[in-house]
Amino acid sequence: MKKYRSIMFVGTGSDVGKSIINAGFCRIFKQDGLNPAPFKAQNMSLNSFPTPDGLEIGRAQAVQAEACGIECRVAMNPVLLKPTGETNSQVVLNGKPWANKSAKEFFMGTNRDFLFSEAMKAFSQLEAEFNPIVIEGAGSISEVNLWDKDITNMRVAVEKNAATYLIADIDKGGVFGSLYGTMQLLPPAERAQIGGIIINKFRGDISLFSDGRKKLEELCGVPVVAVIPYFRDIYIDDEDSVVVEKKQFSPVAGKINVAVVLLRHMSNFTDFNLLEQLPEVNLFYAASPTDLNEADIVIVPGSKNTISDMIFLQQRGMAAAIKKAHKQQKAVYGICGGFQMMGEWIYDPNHVEGEIEKIPGLGILPVKTTLTGEKTTRQCNFVFQRNLKGEGYEIHMGETISTQNSPTCKVENEKNDGWFLNEKTWGTYIHGIFDNIEIVKTILAVSGKEIDSEINFKQFREEQYDKLAQLIREYTDMKYIYQSIRVDTQ
Repeated sequence: MKKYRSIMFVGTGSDVGKSIINAGFCRIFKQDGLNPAPFKAQNMSLNSFPTPDGLEIGRAQAVQAEACGIECRVAMNPVLLKPTGETNSQVVLNGKPWANKSAKEFFMGTNRDFLFSEAMKAFSQLEAEFNPIVIEGAGSISEVNLWDKDITNMRVAVEKNAATYLIADIDKGGVFGSLYGTMQLLPPAERAQIGGIIINKFRGDISLFSDGRKKLEELCGVPVVAVIPYFRDIYIDDEDSVVVEKKQFSPVAGKINVAVVLLRHMSNFTDFNLLEQLPEVNLFYAASPTDLNEADIVIVPGSKNTISDMIFLQQRGMAAAIKKAHKQQKAVYGICGGFQMMGEWIYDPNHVEGEIEKIPGLGILPVKTTLTGEKTTRQCNFVFQRNLKGEGYEIHMGETISTQNSPTCKVENEKNDGWFLNEKTWGTYIHGIFDNIEIVKTILAVSGKEIDSEINFKQFREEQYDKLAQLIREYTDMKYIYQSIRVDTQ
């Protein structure tokens, strides 16, 4: 099979669309008969996913692997940072918890060459099996104060001689300054690695940007190979929780209003993607107690720092509002950390999350949780309430017990999961439980809301990758892209 150079997508900043564009090119290369695989040396995200062998990577690389039509694996994201507070993160190395560090400790006290070496070992594993490798950068490549700490941006591009494309979000404004400034700040060797520019999220008539395109090419010295329009009708799992801020309290009359309680350390907000696709459902994120007044269903989501978020709910009055919703016989469900918070007590005797050793929960479910240093990460099949089969995954640190036996699910036909109080009140450790349409229809029916929608979520996701690939092809000079990754052009 013909060999190609790696291709890399870097950005002028965070949330410019690197992950989505990377996924789109993964699907394009798959459609064209190549054998692509994604790679991101270091990721920072609370949205993670377990590989089939029980290791943990960033959700974006799992999505990109799906776009490639392959199983995700830990080599696709060897270093993952999961924030546990304003300045602290759990460092996941090669899929397993490695250390808990402050930002200062991580950037100033960690052997960067060691981490880069680990990342390149992972890259080599992928390179031996897949081609091309579709690489994603992180944040902005022009943060000059971080260059000597870089293990995921231009250091990777130069090391692997990747055909590198710089992405800017024109919807944010200041696209000329951000692109020109980024290019001018790069050292000559890194600037030479940039093969072109991709303008993302363009609103309106793209033909009106022809003069702007020429100006950018004159200023930056590289071609603008794509101007991708802003779209709202293609749904790809997003990694950056900034999207949640755009979905806060907004009830809609005549729809099933599902409120997801907004946590400071909320993880895996992609748990609710299928719910968002149902025309009968209005899903929003509730930030204040009054937001729950209009909710038909309340969901307490996962958390990377359960105790801290429990305190946050108490301080904001949200804990009382959730208990009020429960007393009003509204449906209240908890996922992972949310399940832990719905219990009577949360214990942390080994200071896994911090200095607080115990805290009362919401007291809705008769369970108690002890946080542990050992992390459970696995994909799973399960049966919900004895008859509905589903697929999901677990990522959690902690053991939840009760003096009674009333599981929400049976995992792999052997392990009890969660606690089931009644049809309107239960908790589970299983992420992705709401990706199963029959379970979703059941909880909506329990709340008195029958729906007609039928959706195969796996098929839906495949259709979205194809739509994204089609859009990118239409607005990108694909001939130039392929010329840049041909081995004989090096």
